[in-house]
Amino acid sequence: MLVRPDERVPIARLLTFLEYGERMARDCAARQAVAADDARAGRFLKSQARQEAMHARVFQGAIVWLAPRHLGDAPFLPALEAYRAKLDDAFARRDLNETFMAEQIILEGLGEAILNRIEAGLARRGAPFGNVRRILIRQEEAHHAFGERMIWRAVAAGQTDFGDLARKAQDYLALTQRMVLTLAELFDAIQEDSAAWVSDLSRYLPRWLNETGMWREVSGEGVTRMTGEQEKIKSLCRGSHFLSTDPP
Repeated sequence: MLVRPDERVPIARLLTFLEYGERMARDCAARQAVAADDARAGRFLKSQARQEAMHARVFQGAIVWLAPRHLGDAPFLPALEAYRAKLDDAFARRDLNETFMAEQIILEGLGEAILNRIEAGLARRGAPFGNVRRILIRQEEAHHAFGERMIWRAVAAGQTDFGDLARKAQDYLALTQRMVLTLAELFDAIQEDSAAWVSDLSRYLPRWLNETGMWREVSGEGVTRMTGEQEKIKSLCRGSHFLSTDPP
C-alpha cells in the first residue's frame, strides 16, 4: 500500500474521527431502537447499532496498522463531543425525529462523504480489503436513507415539519462547520483535494436543510486570513451548494 510515512498520522486522525463517530452512532441507534414505536424501525435500528460497532472495530484495526500510538486517542474534535451532548438532550426531550435528523441525516451524511473520499484515495494507493470498505459504505448509505425515510414519514404524519427541523438543525450544523474545518486541513495534509471533499457533502444532505441559510453558494476570491470558521469553509465551497440534494 502506497502510504507515505508523513501521511500515516493524518490518515489515522481521520480514522479516529470516524471511529469515534461510529461509536456515537452505535449508542444513538441503540437508544433509538428502544424509543421507536414501530417494530420494523426498531429491528433496523438494532441492526444499525451492531453494524456501527463493527465499523468502529474496522477503523480501530486500521489505526493500529497506520499509527499504533494513536489508538485510543481522545477525539481531536471537541465539536464532536458537543454534538453528542446535543443528541443526549434530544433524547432527554424524547424528540426522536430530531435524533434522526442529527444522527442518520447530518452526521451520517458527513461520515459517508468522508468514507467515499478516503475510499478514492485508498484505491489510488492500492490499499487492500476493498470489498470490506465497500460494504461499510453501502451500510452507511442504508442508515442515511433510513433516516430520511423516517423524517419524511414523520412530516407526512404531522408529527413535525421541515421548518421546525431546520430550526433545530442550526446548532448541529454550526458544530458540523467546526468539524469540517479541521477535517479539510487533514485532507490537505495528505494531498487530497479538500475543496472537492467539501463539495461532495452536497450530495449527502437534503434540500430542506439549505433553508437554514447556514450554507450558501459562494463565488469570488477566498479569504486571505480567516476571520471566522465559516469564512474559511465558504472559501472551500466556491461554486457549490453545500446542502442541496433532492428529496427521496
